[in-house]
Amino acid sequence: MALPAGLAAGLLGSPAQAALQAPAAPTNAAAPAKPATAAAPAAFAHPGVLVSRSQLDFVRGRVQAGAQPWKAAYDQMHASGYDSLNRTPKPRAVVECGSYSNPDYGCTDEREDAIAAYTLALDWYITRDSRYAQKAIQLMDAWSGTLKDHTNSNAPLQSAWSASTWPRAAEIIRYTYSGWPADKIDRFGTMLRNVYLPKVVNGSRSNGNWELSMTEATIGIAVFLNDRTVYDKAVTTFRGRVPAYIYLTTDGALPKTAPGSGLDTRDKIINYWQGQSTFVNGLTQETCRDLTHTGYAISAIAHVAETSRIQGQDLYPEIADRLRNALGFQATYELGTAVPSWLCGGTLKQHLGPVTEVGFNALHNRLGHAMTNTQKLTEQRRPAGTDNLFTAWETLTHADNPN
Repeated sequence: MALPAGLAAGLLGSPAQAALQAPAAPTNAAAPAKPATAAAPAAFAHPGVLVSRSQLDFVRGRVQAGAQPWKAAYDQMHASGYDSLNRTPKPRAVVECGSYSNPDYGCTDEREDAIAAYTLALDWYITRDSRYAQKAIQLMDAWSGTLKDHTNSNAPLQSAWSASTWPRAAEIIRYTYSGWPADKIDRFGTMLRNVYLPKVVNGSRSNGNWELSMTEATIGIAVFLNDRTVYDKAVTTFRGRVPAYIYLTTDGALPKTAPGSGLDTRDKIINYWQGQSTFVNGLTQETCRDLTHTGYAISAIAHVAETSRIQGQDLYPEIADRLRNALGFQATYELGTAVPSWLCGGTLKQHLGPVTEVGFNALHNRLGHAMTNTQKLTEQRRPAGTDNLFTAWETLTHADNPN
């Protein structure tokens, strides 16, 4: 039996329609014409990591007007411990993180201080209360004056999560607040270049969420450092990894593989895709692992595309079909559709985090794609909070943001 058209297209108007039917075998049909490849920007825009000045101005206006969902999202952020003016930074010279942050020697502290700095930077911009900017600076200065290395097996991923968040905070403070001393800005940049960048810039052959998070960190660091070489390397990695993470039937009978992956046989590819041997539009390399890690990757994909768009190199058209299908496919099961037996043995584990706002706003609101189930899931879960890793407050920053 053929896969329902709604599921195949990633639009998923009725979850019940897609519930238990087996998909048609993937074909090698020719792919649709690709959009023109976006060119690298001539100059960097600031603030320009995940959020732009015009986006921040929109959010500030909506919150000050008491408009929803932005006011509720702001209240949620403001009430969180991340926004506390009494927060004490907990920097370490060496952060040691094993698998799943075990052991956790500074791992949680580092990630949460980075999220706090970003939270405080957002609150500074919205309220113009300089206490929030100063607290964000205190956190950034504490870590830049202390951190020297990351160790143990999760060091690359830990570096990626933290370095995805730090530049968001630093960009807002550096370019909208005059009270961060130049020598401390330089020291912060040195930390990004010397401590974080070596751990993330060359990517990973691990599960796709690793390399996508590392790419997000790399592009954010590049923007803060105004480093075109690093930026271009991140975009190249992104263009190789996204097609290898999200499957479309136009890829052929098997998913694409990332450059250098070594996945050169059908058995190796299926094993890498968690044993899944039936491939449909929007399935990801980690769907059958669990939806939480899948969400990390989807979030990183949207974040990289959003940063590149702000920088004048819009990568969304290149990845739109993959990202909207991935969001729609995962969303249909998050909304309660029964998992068919051909998908992950009939069981999906865990759940998506607060990861849909950025991609949904870009693809639905800006590019006009119908995304029925993604919209339903996104609106149902507002306001989106934080995963306590690297995604935070995206209803506030990106819900219906036209900029």
